[in-house]
Formats: sequence, structure tokens, C-alpha cells
Amino acid sequence: MQEAWRKPDNDLLKSRMVEWRRMDATTVIDKPLRIDRARTLGYKAKKGFVIVRVRLLRGGRKRERKGVKGRKSRKQYARKILKMSYQWVAEIRAANRFPNLEVLNSYLIGKDGKHAFFEVIMVDPSRPEIAKDKNLNWLLRGENRMRAHRGLTSAGKKSRGLRYKGPNRKVRPSGRAWDRMGK
Repeated sequence: MQEAWRKPDNDLLKSRMVEWRRMDATTVIDKPLRIDRARTLGYKAKKGFVIVRVRLLRGGRKRERKGVKGRKSRKQYARKILKMSYQWVAEIRAANRFPNLEVLNSYLIGKDGKHAFFEVIMVDPSRPEIAKDKNLNWLLRGENRMRAHRGLTSAGKKSRGLRYKGPNRKVRPSGRAWDRMGK
């Protein structure tokens, strides 16, 4: 199955994306499209797990700069104002849509020129099946609430530059924290 997703059938994927564009931006789906990827990221086919497909607009996040006059037009825009990956943004949007669920992980299922599509694996911490599962009951602890918003998911940690440690690597806690300290 992994081999099939390395080089997916473009015609099948395009027809699926046409259908996904007609749906809401965040849609609950019955089962994951990439079951192998979902299982490696912690998905189990039992009560308490919810799969959400999220559609995001791709492209630059250009914003006008205020009070810039008499300069090159190229310099009058902030090119990339959001230091977050699309995957992290998708997790946050899924978490906003379903505040009673926690984001476990997510993965890309397709992208075209205008949209990127992600499947977000979400878990209901109030379910007894999750509380009894020794691999998942860590989600019930208070410090794991709002994981996606605080950048504690895998995609969030990668965007914050916390994937690797070492002397020639980025300093912790993250670049965003250092930005706040400087102000």
C-alpha cells in the first residue's frame, strides 16, 4: 500500500479532489484514505477515533505593509508572515472545529494548484476505550490539552524546529519563543 502512495494514480486522485472541493473545508470521514499511514501514526479502528479531512488554500500568504511609501513595489508586501506549515495549520483548524477532540497526528493526502488536503487523526479523550488503552491514555492528562494550538504535535514540533538536537542546531525552546523574548 505504501508503494501505491509513492506514485499514486493521478486520474483517480484528481477525481477524488474534485469531489473534495465541493465538500466543506473540514469534513468528518468514516475511515482513513491511507490506512497504512494512519496506522503508523497511531490510528486504531475503534470508538473514540475520528478522521477529519481538511482542505487548505495554498499559495503565498502575502500581506501589505503599512506606511511604506516611495519604495519598490516588491518591498511593500510581507512575503511570508506565517511561520507554520500547511499541515500544522490543518491540525489547528480541525482542533477549532471539534474542541472536544484532541489531535493525535495528521498526514497529506493530496494537493493541486489551489488546495492542499490533509487527514487529521483525532481522539476523544472522554471515551472509556481511550482511557483503558495504555498507549493512548496519556492524552487524558491536562498538559496534553490543546496540543495542536501549542505546537506539540509532530507537525508543530517540526515547524518550530524542534525535530533535532545538537550543537549546530537551532536553539530551544523555539524561534518563536526567542522572538517574544526580544520584544
